[in-house]
Amino acid sequence: MFPQALVMSLMMPLFIISATFLVLTTAIKILREYERAVVFTLGRFDKVKGPGLVLLIPLVQQMVRVDLRVQVIEIPTQDVISKDNVSMKVDAVLYFKVVDPEAAVIHVQAFLNATIMLAQTTLRSVLGQHALDEMLSERTKLNADVQAIVDVQTEVWGIKVTNVEIRTVELGENMVRAIAKQAEAERDRRAKIIHAEAEFQASQTLVNAATILGSVPAAMQLRYLQTLTEIGSEQNSTVIFPMPLDIVKPFLEIMDAASTKTNGAGVRQTTALPQSPSLIS
Repeated sequence: MFPQALVMSLMMPLFIISATFLVLTTAIKILREYERAVVFTLGRFDKVKGPGLVLLIPLVQQMVRVDLRVQVIEIPTQDVISKDNVSMKVDAVLYFKVVDPEAAVIHVQAFLNATIMLAQTTLRSVLGQHALDEMLSERTKLNADVQAIVDVQTEVWGIKVTNVEIRTVELGENMVRAIAKQAEAERDRRAKIIHAEAEFQASQTLVNAATILGSVPAAMQLRYLQTLTEIGSEQNSTVIFPMPLDIVKPFLEIMDAASTKTNGAGVRQTTALPQSPSLIS
């Protein structure tokens, strides 16, 4: 009997210590600055507590810990068919935070999984309404559209979606080759347009220069002297010496007048030949 009483006397303090420790661990909670506790009393919502020390009534009150920091979740790769029937794989990143701990716990079960599933379906729906070119060139607008739609639907859950970023748009090999050919054709088109514009500007500049040189004789003489200077600065065995028309023109007029006079005299002599006595005899 004595050993049994001794064992019982030793077990009682251990039991009391264990029960006290269990009560303290269930009754005393410490929350960090970014955490809140949604407290339920006998299954009914009581209040939101925290941060700091939170005291609970054991077996009467329970709490659900909620993180208020911005959370980053990856939207798994989704198979999307664009408006122009192009198949692709798209993944994204979603940023959100809990702004109402009570609604996040009471109005939806597992708000994290619910937000991920909603983001997946919204991403497929929004991208399916746009063509491939819009997905590649207007990604910022698509991000804003997805973010706005998801944010409106998660507002009743006490969740604020701060941003959605489409991370990867993966195309098939055939589509990649087609886009590469299209880009190459576009570059060739732009190169030809730029070359044509350059030719037009150059020709227009030459026309303007010719107009100025033709209207001012002194400018033509200066250009002539500049050309002679450029020719003389090179090591040439043969030099073509151009003569200005202003210098040659008087000689050409004299030669033209002499030729006209000679031709006129020949015509007169020819007409007088039938009247020559020697020819008649």
